Amino acid sequence: MSAPDRVPTSPTQTKHYSSPPRRDGSWRAGRPGETIGAPFPTGLALGNQGPDQGYVLKLAEAFRGRLVLTPVEHSADAIAGAAAVALRRASLYGRGPVRDDVELGLRVYGFLDEAPTELVKFRRRLFAEVHHTAVHYFAAREIAGRVRDDLLRLPTQQAFVELAADWRRAFHLED
Repeated sequence: MSAPDRVPTSPTQTKHYSSPPRRDGSWRAGRPGETIGAPFPTGLALGNQGPDQGYVLKLAEAFRGRLVLTPVEHSADAIAGAAAVALRRASLYGRGPVRDDVELGLRVYGFLDEAPTELVKFRRRLFAEVHHTAVHYFAAREIAGRVRDDLLRLPTQQAFVELAADWRRAFHLED
């Protein structure tokens, strides 16, 4: 970017910047990692791709004071797990995360109300120390993966109604 016209320059000063030469032709997605026109790759450690995923952390912080936790649970773990669910939901829609995604992630595991004892037992093992993402990345993936796709695709209020009816229907329960 050149200096504005109002900035005085010496008439004898040499030019310090020049634009790179123009390239002919249009840009093409030809790099090995490009997925233009193809589905996102899936696999064990690939997560759920989507735009602006870091914003989920700011959204989740707004819920920190509303969390209902047992004495052995930590808010950082609840937020990290809910963020994983929120990012998975947002990626199903092909967009960045929004507040409703985080709220659903917290509600599905019962962190915004008094949760049934069975749900608390179920989530305790999943959420233990999950906020240490460098060590427990796959634990966060499991938290997100346990929630059924059909629930995540529902409109937010309808998903809340489904959860209130029976929390077990929200999950893939293997053990």
